[in-house]
Amino acid sequence: MFRTSAHAKPVEMMEGITRRTLTFGERMLLVEFTIQAGAVFPEHRHPYEQTGYLCRGAGRMRIGKEWFELLPGSSWNIPADVTHSAEFSQDSLALDIFSPARQDYLAP
Repeated sequence: MFRTSAHAKPVEMMEGITRRTLTFGERMLLVEFTIQAGAVFPEHRHPYEQTGYLCRGAGRMRIGKEWFELLPGSSWNIPADVTHSAEFSQDSLALDIFSPARQDYLAP
């Protein structure tokens, strides 16, 4: 499936964090996150494997019990059902792939 950015409608998830579902298939989904400095993804877990890449910005992420510094070019993999969180010190842009595709991110 080919999609343009016109198909990717922004959804404000929480204060300072907007997501756009860029494309998806039967088993995976690609999401762009625009994050304002000071924004926080609170601790959570989900049944999806998540692999991501920080395009720009800075912050830190906790996967399980371990903290990691995030700088442009950082990448991560979060196994399904592992608790994680993130906080951002700069305006940031991240791309994440979820597998299987998150149905809750397909709804407008």
